Amino acid sequence: MKLFEYEAKKIFSRYKIPIPLGELTTFPAQAQEIAIRLDAPVVIKAQVLVSGRGKAGGILFAQSPEEAKLATKRLLRAEVRGIRIRSLLVEEKIPILKELYFGITVDRSKRSYIAIASAEGGMEIEEIANATPEKIIKVLIDPLRGFRHHHARKIAKKLGYVGRQMVELATIFLKEYRIAMDYDAELIEMNPLIETPEGKFVAADTRLIIDDSALHRHHEFKRRLIKDEEAKLTPQEFEARKSGLAYVKLEGNIGVIGNGAGLVMATMDVVQIYGGSPANFLDVGGGASSNEMAVALNLVFSDPQVRVVFINILGGITRCDEIAKGILEAKSSIGFLKPMVVRLMGTNEEEGRRILTEAGVPVFDSMEEAAEKAVEIAKNEG
Repeated sequence: MKLFEYEAKKIFSRYKIPIPLGELTTFPAQAQEIAIRLDAPVVIKAQVLVSGRGKAGGILFAQSPEEAKLATKRLLRAEVRGIRIRSLLVEEKIPILKELYFGITVDRSKRSYIAIASAEGGMEIEEIANATPEKIIKVLIDPLRGFRHHHARKIAKKLGYVGRQMVELATIFLKEYRIAMDYDAELIEMNPLIETPEGKFVAADTRLIIDDSALHRHHEFKRRLIKDEEAKLTPQEFEARKSGLAYVKLEGNIGVIGNGAGLVMATMDVVQIYGGSPANFLDVGGGASSNEMAVALNLVFSDPQVRVVFINILGGITRCDEIAKGILEAKSSIGFLKPMVVRLMGTNEEEGRRILTEAGVPVFDSMEEAAEKAVEIAKNEG
């Protein structure tokens, strides 16, 4: 999950990393009032979740409160890379002696975090790497030992700093690392990290991306993610997300439910081989309970395009008898609104088959037979 710049800066500020004074605004007159309070030239920055705002015209400067008002009015009518600007961060303009870059991200090939720094801040790190790769400093972070004082000092020295400035810069690096760990960051960066003419350091722009899988530890952002996604997801996709299920709406008429993304994809392929068209992708995941299975069926049944539901379960940690109970639970709560084809194989397979067979639900041995039957039913129902 990407945080807006103002959200990231609030976090940086709590960790005592110097940031420019500023406030969020959505109105031109309010921007003027902020500029009056700051009593200095200001930067007006579009709060959008894309990079390269400056090049796209999403950052303007103002020398006076009146200019700040006019710039805000202009930006609130604009878009950045196709995204409408709805809020702006009005900040004091920090005098610049030098621009640096410091970030921490995940090196998936090494299965660890990596710290990246450069004396050439103020532009995308990929551009720096392409133009002047020798100016990129990288320190792999041992997942057991973490990022320590000597790592931070080493980077600060390589950037050309000694004495008090080296210690101050290293301290900022360590604080950013602490944020990365506390907020389960996939990426965290200061770009630029400004050195002022007085020799101080200020994080002029910050970026923080939180691992979606860790949002259960960051409830304030999880709530916002759910709210934001509600507007762009179908009702079924939104309900699935709330229930922890992986669901994607498609254009076909055969509902597909399976346990494991690979199995669901294979099921969809087989359906198409036999001339059918999947209506959705729905992965209940490993270890699905009877309740999760009932929720999944309710989601698929609620799609008016679905003519038949194909459930394909390969039981490992997922128990076939639990899946069978979930199917009957859905039947008792809403009835079987659509025909159903089930293929069960794996843990407690015999018990799952018995439960469904006694309830009159056909169970198949092979995925191919079940897919062929589902396609036949979908065509007949049409």
